[in-house]
Amino acid sequence: MSNKINWEEVSMGIITHSGMAKSNAVLAIRAAKEKDFAKAEQLMADAEKEMINAHNAHMDVVVQEAQGIQHDFKVLFMHAEDQMLTTQTLMVLAQEMIEMYKKIHG
Repeated sequence: MSNKINWEEVSMGIITHSGMAKSNAVLAIRAAKEKDFAKAEQLMADAEKEMINAHNAHMDVVVQEAQGIQHDFKVLFMHAEDQMLTTQTLMVLAQEMIEMYKKIHG
């Protein structure tokens, strides 16, 4: 990645991948509730792949900052980070809920 960042592109990529991951995590909870654990696990795997994409886009900016490259603060990027972090939390809770449903449905 060059020193010039297309903030809109990076931010929207993070938001898109985080949004897909969030949707998959919610669908995984619903699948587990309906005792479809194979589908739930696949949806969580899909969510994880989306989060890897979001994380990679985010990390490119963080690495540049760590290398001393100064960037102007962008509110859209902050929103993207918020979406990514919220989704990561939701994914942890979704995995716990899937395990809970497995025990409930024994």
